[in-house]
Amino acid sequence: MAGVVEAKLIELGLPLPAVVPPLASYQPAVQSGVYVYTSGQLPMVDGKLAVTGKVGAEVTPDEAKELAKTCALNALAAVKSVAGDLDRIARVVKVVGFVASATDFTGQPAVINGASELLGAVLGDKGVHARSAVGVAVLPLDAPVEVEIQVELTGV
Repeated sequence: MAGVVEAKLIELGLPLPAVVPPLASYQPAVQSGVYVYTSGQLPMVDGKLAVTGKVGAEVTPDEAKELAKTCALNALAAVKSVAGDLDRIARVVKVVGFVASATDFTGQPAVINGASELLGAVLGDKGVHARSAVGVAVLPLDAPVEVEIQVELTGV
């Protein structure tokens, strides 16, 4: 039976995906005390990148914002893999987003809003967080966006 958070995802038409397997030597998420830290999550759908390229060149900012939402969904799946239940999230503490950017693209914050807005829609006040949005030259697999999150859990 899905918890409240997963029911909200389903209501939004965004069922929780399977955890994306690591591309190298790391875990998708680890827990330390009351915190879960995810590895950077790419916008993988069914085991592959939906889109590749630089934002502001091959990828539009609006497309990238949607991809950031996919990254956040993958991050929630990684959190669930170690926490067992997304209803244990007390709050999202921090979101860090990386945007593979064309040299003249400066709209990284608007792109990462895709992740932030999803977390807010799903978790309400618990989804309000600190954040960094960073432009980079290239990301793994030529992904346009990568997002990692840190959450605090209840009931530890």
